[in-house]
Amino acid sequence: MKKQLLALGLFTAMTMPSIASAADYVIDTQGAHASINIKIKHLGYSYIKGRFNTFDGTFSYDPKDIAASKVSINVDTTSFDTNHAERDKHVRSDDFLDVKKYATASFTSTKVTDKGNGELAITGDLTLHGETKPITIDAQFIGEGEDPWGGYRAGFAGTTRIELEDFGVPIMGESSYADLELHVEGVRQ
Repeated sequence: MKKQLLALGLFTAMTMPSIASAADYVIDTQGAHASINIKIKHLGYSYIKGRFNTFDGTFSYDPKDIAASKVSINVDTTSFDTNHAERDKHVRSDDFLDVKKYATASFTSTKVTDKGNGELAITGDLTLHGETKPITIDAQFIGEGEDPWGGYRAGFAGTTRIELEDFGVPIMGESSYADLELHVEGVRQ
């Protein structure tokens, strides 16, 4: 009887379609394996690059079912940093980001589209400066695998452009937009 049940169980497992489920990851900000960078034109002459030093987030990813993927990120806007204290203080002021009133920005995906060859379009809602608008991040799957500490990781890079006025942020000098460059490495949970 036990042999018949075991055989039935194995047959069922082998003939049933497999149900793919996305793996859940926590973005590795503690190990400095992720970054949210910003590039904005300065006076029409050059670009200033900066970043947000403090953020956290999660994502779900299944390479066999990209549409099941999800992303959620929270950003501490008070951590804005261009390596120039006076400029950073000004950008954080109510002239621009107004971080005393809007200390957090967030992104929550609503759709992930597989564009082929590791390219993804991640559409979602960005909340910045008290305004929520849809954006699309052009992302690329970098890789996944076991890490030296016994964990499992997956990594992505992405870019998007946001129009500052869409989020109620006054135009900074000559530039009406900011380009975001994202690098995300997550540890599977």
